[in-house]
Amino acid sequence: MKRREFISKTATGVGAAWMGFNFDRPRTAMSQLVAKISASDTVMLGTTGIQTSRLAMGTGTVGVGHHSHQTSLGIDGLSNLLLNGYNHGLRFFDAADSYGSHPHVAAALKQVARDKVTVLTKSWARDPGEMRADIDRFRKELGTDYIDILLMHCLTEGDWTDRYRGVMEVLSEAKHKGVIRAHGCSCHSLEALRAAAKSPWVEVDLARINPIQSNMDADPATVISLLKEMKAAGKAVVGMKILGAGDLRHRQDDALRFALSLGVLDAFTIGAESKAEQEDLIRRIATA
Repeated sequence: MKRREFISKTATGVGAAWMGFNFDRPRTAMSQLVAKISASDTVMLGTTGIQTSRLAMGTGTVGVGHHSHQTSLGIDGLSNLLLNGYNHGLRFFDAADSYGSHPHVAAALKQVARDKVTVLTKSWARDPGEMRADIDRFRKELGTDYIDILLMHCLTEGDWTDRYRGVMEVLSEAKHKGVIRAHGCSCHSLEALRAAAKSPWVEVDLARINPIQSNMDADPATVISLLKEMKAAGKAVVGMKILGAGDLRHRQDDALRFALSLGVLDAFTIGAESKAEQEDLIRRIATA
């Protein structure tokens, strides 16, 4: 597909701001339409009170079975990559038990002031006892007394807010005790995403969004309508699969402009696999 056709097709149905955006305009004209942004901008995550960088450093590109592309770099390799991002102003570490990235994040946390970074992680626990155990284990693995954001990972059931109410209560209790600062979910079905949008318990939602519906819960227009509902309710909306799990690796600028034009993402996460790739991404966001 040619670039102009790609832009035209992905724009369809996702809102006036995106539909009216002409990427063929001279950059001087574009600068009048969009405020200057950067990956290191300080953003507020919904009404959680958590301030962090616009870009989160993902540690789970294709993460499963306690392994990911990032953890294959080794503890030193991934922790140094996180610290490189930190030195470029990135303050958001995106981890998960299923990625096996807790030890790597812990190594990076030893080198920075804990209160200067936001640590997000995710649990597959579907039982209250399992979630309690995960909270204790995660803190030990991360080497921290508290976790900024803990999400229920990869929810697919439309009735998850009823089915897993016990798990939700454990997370609410952990927040009350100061063990975590905010709770929420990542969704992997349209039904689960709709339930998250309606639930007052969800404070942070990690949502899959990109212009070509790659690895998403529904078409972009449908997902965006739900993300707008979440944002209006004060939830923090953090985007993921911005580059379509690699399907948009050759159209990164278009994908980033799409994400930044939506007006619904407080932040977004992308996993780099090298310092060069990370720094290139930071530059692309600054010019998007």
